[in-house]
Amino acid sequence: MDQIKFYTLITGASDGFGKALAIECARRKMNLVLVALPGPELSNLAVFIQKNFLVDVKTFEKDLTNEADCYDLHLDTLFLDLHINILINNAGIGNTQMFTEASPEFLKRQIKLNVMAPTLLTSLFVPELKKYSPAYLLNIGSLSSFFYLPKKQVYGATKSFIYFFSKCLRHELKRENISVSVACPGGMNTNFSVSLINRTANGISRISILDPEKVAPIVIGKMLKGKAVIVPGKMNQLSMLLNKLLPSFIKNIVTAKLMNDLKSLPLPSVAIQKDRSYRAA
Repeated sequence: MDQIKFYTLITGASDGFGKALAIECARRKMNLVLVALPGPELSNLAVFIQKNFLVDVKTFEKDLTNEADCYDLHLDTLFLDLHINILINNAGIGNTQMFTEASPEFLKRQIKLNVMAPTLLTSLFVPELKKYSPAYLLNIGSLSSFFYLPKKQVYGATKSFIYFFSKCLRHELKRENISVSVACPGGMNTNFSVSLINRTANGISRISILDPEKVAPIVIGKMLKGKAVIVPGKMNQLSMLLNKLLPSFIKNIVTAKLMNDLKSLPLPSVAIQKDRSYRAA
């Protein structure tokens, strides 16, 4: 068993937070299976990681909104005899827009990628994780799953699913020596919309936005320590604490204040990308 080469599988790995997670795992000498939509970004990242960190990297171009691609990914790893002992479900589609502004097709893709894909991949890869335990499963949720935020209704709902799913699964898989964690970051500088907020917003809204390169080491470190819920950033942790302690009418006032900058920005109705090629509906 000591001679087995283990791999960490990361979805949505071609850019943004997924890329930061891949580089952080490579720094820790983890071999990688990187999954993203077709495009040069994925292969370029693999070359960069192999050259700079001297770990093995396998890449798979898959559209995880397609159920068949999820099954194919699993079969591909079995065919290549890749031993997955860490699964990171990162791929997802975010957005900042009113519900009536989003097309049904976009909402369907968002739910498929944010909910169905991680659920299906977890189901497929849990037997591998059991086989190669101690193992780790990390789902990327969002701070927005805890707050009723304007323009985040479906996205927040999908991330609420991820949170509940992860917490329940943690209890079920503990006896199998599989540690399940859910990371709930706030806004990150991974796309044009968040960068615009960061340049324009004031006060709490601005300082709560973090760089993915700073968030990734926190998340991976706490995952390896078996932390159940990971909330990076002091301001985000404060928001969580206030959400637990304050009565509802106060939380509504605080939420309105936190969202004031966002609502006043002249943002386009865009999809915030975690998986590179998903655009606005």
